[in-house]
Amino acid sequence: MNDIKLKRKYGDRADWLRVVQREFIQDFFNEDGFKGHVTMLKVIKITEPLYVQYGDKKVCIVDEGYSWLQHFPEGARHSITTMFNAAGEIVQWYIDICYRNGVDNSRPWMDDLFLDIIILPTGEVFHKDANELELALSSGVIDEELYHIAVSEADAIKKQIEADEFDLLHLTKVHKECMERKLTSRRIRGV
Repeated sequence: MNDIKLKRKYGDRADWLRVVQREFIQDFFNEDGFKGHVTMLKVIKITEPLYVQYGDKKVCIVDEGYSWLQHFPEGARHSITTMFNAAGEIVQWYIDICYRNGVDNSRPWMDDLFLDIIILPTGEVFHKDANELELALSSGVIDEELYHIAVSEADAIKKQIEADEFDLLHLTKVHKECMERKLTSRRIRGV
């Protein structure tokens, strides 16, 4: 990679001003089907809800009581954020295509490669930001190598989703429950 700067996104979303009160926990998982960092942001108080539009559907992805569970698979070129509503139901899975995942000062991060895949609980799949990837290439933000990495990773994930073989989708509820237990334990200990 030639000194190209990608947008680094951290799992704790510490710079997210919309969320004015939060709880946050992270852990490292090493189990069948997943090895990497997992973060969970529980939204307590916000300035305003956040809605996104997918075709004719308007979906609330942030409100008070919502949780965002993010997986940073070790050695992978993607990260997945699962948004849960206040009732604990999945609102969407948001897959970021990235150059790499890593950790700085105990903070998991990913270097974003623009392409995103969104899956709704209905099974609908949306692909976003192909135009941003093209613009990043034409303006020199990324080079041909990173462009091909992004397209290749997105294509591979699309095929896995279509074949119901993107196993991380099936682990999100289990990992959320695990992180909820850890958060509850931390509250009880007063940490």
